[in-house]
Amino acid sequence: MSVTSGTKRKEGGVAETVRVIIHALIIALVIRTFLFQPFNIPSGSMKATLLVGDYLFVSKYTYGYSKYSLPLSPPLFSGRLPGGWLPERGDVVVFRLPKDPSTDYIKRVIGLPGDKIQVVDGVLNINGVPVKRERAPDFIETEEGTRDAPVKRWKETLPNGVSYYSLDLVDNGFADNTQVYTVPAGHYFMMGDNRDNSTDSRFSQVGMVPFENIVGKAQIIFFSVFEGERAWQFWRWPVSVRWSRLFTIVR
Repeated sequence: MSVTSGTKRKEGGVAETVRVIIHALIIALVIRTFLFQPFNIPSGSMKATLLVGDYLFVSKYTYGYSKYSLPLSPPLFSGRLPGGWLPERGDVVVFRLPKDPSTDYIKRVIGLPGDKIQVVDGVLNINGVPVKRERAPDFIETEEGTRDAPVKRWKETLPNGVSYYSLDLVDNGFADNTQVYTVPAGHYFMMGDNRDNSTDSRFSQVGMVPFENIVGKAQIIFFSVFEGERAWQFWRWPVSVRWSRLFTIVR
């Protein structure tokens, strides 16, 4: 074998590797832009549905596409391109904060356009009707470094039949009695499942969320580490990963 042919073969191998990497990056970009985007949970506002340290995939196509579906949110168009479904009560969604579109929030859709939402003595009311709720077993923190004090938990069922669990940290909390909120056309009312520890549509910092600001629907938890752990520290995975939460559907 000549030196020249060996060099050419080596150069060809390098070029092929570069092409494979570029193709993989393009495929990853397409998937992230149009299909699924990964998110991680930084706070406890959606406990016990979602925990700090959960990593999940959010489907971008479910509700169609807005500028917030694209990387860097370029202002190429306004509104939302058709092709998806409308959000339904009970959907867990990621959205851009109306007052700061650079910030992602994740909450549950509670109110649809035209709905009247109110919390009375800690009970969610939709259009003047209390949401059905049943007492469930207490939620107890079991992770190292957390208090094991039990937290009151309720199973709520929305008018469309969607059920989920909400936490009630304290009686007569700051937002356990609210005004009546009327959801404007093209907007949605969002709430966290951890009702006494969630900044959501009950507060002016969030308010009503325009349909355009919704990034997508939370679908599946693909990875999860205990609070305070680092997902990239793979050598700690045997003790840091919440194995029971992997590949669970978000409901």
